[in-house]
Amino acid sequence: RGEKMATEVKFYSSLPSGDPQKRPCRIIGKLSNLEKTSFSEISSYLSPRVDEETWKAGIQSLKKGDTSTCSLWLNNAVLGMLPFKASRHNTPSRSHALTKMVNSLKISGAVETAFIVVCDRKEAYALGSAVSRAFPKYLRSSSVTVEVVKVIQVGFVFVGENTQPLTDGEVECLKETCEAIRLTQYIVDAPCNEMHTDGFIEQVKGVASQLGIKPFIIRGEELDAKGFGGIYGVGKAAVNPPALVVLSHTPPKATTTIAWVGKGIVYDTGGLSLKTKTGMPGMKRDCGGAAGILGAFYTAVKLGFSQNLHAVLCLAENSVGPVATRPDDIHTFYSGKTVEINNTDAEGRLVLGDGVAYARKDLKADVVVDMATLTSAQGISTGKYHGAILTNNQEMEESCMTAGLTCGDLVFPLIYSPELHFSEFNSAVADMKNSVNDRSNAQSYCAGLFIGSHLGFDYPGVWLHIDMAYPVYSGERATGYGVALLNTLFGSYSSNNMLSDIAPSLNCKKEVEGGVEPSAKKPKCTYQSLNLNS
Repeated sequence: RGEKMATEVKFYSSLPSGDPQKRPCRIIGKLSNLEKTSFSEISSYLSPRVDEETWKAGIQSLKKGDTSTCSLWLNNAVLGMLPFKASRHNTPSRSHALTKMVNSLKISGAVETAFIVVCDRKEAYALGSAVSRAFPKYLRSSSVTVEVVKVIQVGFVFVGENTQPLTDGEVECLKETCEAIRLTQYIVDAPCNEMHTDGFIEQVKGVASQLGIKPFIIRGEELDAKGFGGIYGVGKAAVNPPALVVLSHTPPKATTTIAWVGKGIVYDTGGLSLKTKTGMPGMKRDCGGAAGILGAFYTAVKLGFSQNLHAVLCLAENSVGPVATRPDDIHTFYSGKTVEINNTDAEGRLVLGDGVAYARKDLKADVVVDMATLTSAQGISTGKYHGAILTNNQEMEESCMTAGLTCGDLVFPLIYSPELHFSEFNSAVADMKNSVNDRSNAQSYCAGLFIGSHLGFDYPGVWLHIDMAYPVYSGERATGYGVALLNTLFGSYSSNNMLSDIAPSLNCKKEVEGGVEPSAKKPKCTYQSLNLNS
């Protein structure tokens, strides 16, 4: 019987030296960066198995372009080359390529493996996050019984202007982000018989305990009594009751209140609008938005966040049973609006409608971000790597794109014109229906627009919607999407220099009139200013 390798990922300011025979070593970077790296900078990780002549020969082998990896000494010392080209909508760090390469260069059974990333300092956060994604935690294989701790040691060699080793603060930032990404992956990878709403709440309580925060929970019938018709209507048929769970960080000198609202559908059968046998597997991932927000909140607070920050998690299992919501039912939401249900499989917007209304009414949020695995149409709109965003604020749109390019959690904007499209939800008997009349009319955008209608198109603050239905996973594994994105986007409020240094300019004060017209003000750092050919 095999060994169960419980993996620990450690980041180092100065990676300990080691013999590749005992500790396999992988050195990865863009070719231009590898060429700038002298053998003396990495010899302590390769000696005595690799000499300078072999190192130079390895780089020359990569320059031929026949392969992206080159063995320096058996399979224990390997040189890896990241892609040279990256178009303007891809991250300059090539972080997705790094995750794939790390996965391909793992050595089964090795107790320690060193990964040395050669890069520009400004790309360290994206690439550190990329390495973290390659080591998800969740595993339930019956063929493994012996617990062994496998340690992944991660170090950086910097090129460019600032080649100093990572500071203690930067190491802490990478460590906490790694923990958050892997927690997010764990929640999304776990099946609903474990990660039901009660199981998710236990994860929230664990995070709250680490942060010294007491969670606020409204659960089950209390949701109905307090007017949360969206969350209650979706989850009332499940064995484990639905819940609204809120974590709040309120530093005394804060002047801005930010709410991150997450869709936490722990399983989506489609309800009475039942999914097919091929369309249902994988719906354990429908809690990816709430999982990402929980992880992002943990990182933000752990590293020091100067403003009020709330994580609002809308948890429910969209199940089938005698009391399940029926098509034609009408529910009253926390916003006070009534919704005629014409598709029980359009449930994510229902729980988020309550969540964003709570953020406005009870939390008095100046900025509301909702994140969700909302629509399968997101994959058609922006693909498997880019989340789809829509916002009532042009500066937020551009800053979010900048943050995505910087950290590797990519996004791309949808249109924003509610006056043209909200009629898709017209109902003869309620304020609105929950699914569009014409599914060929900007479907992902309209789904987000439904959520915005419960925040209110008159909302005077900044609203950002992130649909990440496809970036939430790759193959059969969760990616931890959202943790790096939110912490980079709001990094200007972080006490950690690694985040504040890479954060885009972000003005979270009122920038819109009537919640419809976009701001004409440009952020100081926009995606156009990034050098995508570096």
